[in-house]
Amino acid sequence: MTMKQPQNAFKSAIKAGKSQLGIWNSIAEPTVIEALAGAGFDWVLIDAEHTPLSDADVMRALQVIAAYPETSAIVRPVANDTAVIKRLLDIGAQTLLVPYVETRAEAQAAVDAMHYGPRGLRGYAGLTRSSRYGQVEGYGTGASDPLCLLLQVETAKGIENLDAIAGVEGVDGVFIGPADLAASMGHPGNTGHPDVVGAVEHAIARLKELGMPAGFLSLDDAQNARCIELGTTFTAVGVDMALLLSGLKNLRARF
Repeated sequence: MTMKQPQNAFKSAIKAGKSQLGIWNSIAEPTVIEALAGAGFDWVLIDAEHTPLSDADVMRALQVIAAYPETSAIVRPVANDTAVIKRLLDIGAQTLLVPYVETRAEAQAAVDAMHYGPRGLRGYAGLTRSSRYGQVEGYGTGASDPLCLLLQVETAKGIENLDAIAGVEGVDGVFIGPADLAASMGHPGNTGHPDVVGAVEHAIARLKELGMPAGFLSLDDAQNARCIELGTTFTAVGVDMALLLSGLKNLRARF
């Protein structure tokens, strides 16, 4: 039995400029992930950077989300590392959000990690979940087609190099991370500082000028609405742990 190459609805949508609303998953529990996947968002971000998720946890999350074809999965690896990226691609991740990219060279390294030779450095294996265990017809030559690479720019240095990062062939979107950006600018924990807000808004506007899909995450509804207005294409508007804590606090306060 052979199968066709799996498509990537998220990649197609952002390439077409269609706004994609997302939700962040930080709780490594399949029922939570299933609830997020069925909540009507366009994408769920599986966060393997700031959580204890293992590769096996990520694969289970991908399997759960796959039951909801209207929702795409994005995986954030722990680092911009060729070996880490290889493992996530092999277990079936199609879209990666690579953190802490500050230079053109780092952007190019992430691109190289996404592709088999001669284009890149991804190690080849034929019997992985990504190829449906060898059943995808022509997987070796078409493996790159559905893959989507998002780079997270989240420091003042990264903002300075934004044009160079966005200009690397093979980058499909750039996500502006406000928390580390605030820290790098001398305002740790204060993403609402005027200098930080100004840097975020400048970056989003510049990415729009460059024709590069821009992404953002905030727990502030007004800031998310503002960034969407400025031109973000993929915007995360909540984090599961934050939603849980908010609901608990509100419930306790009512009694």
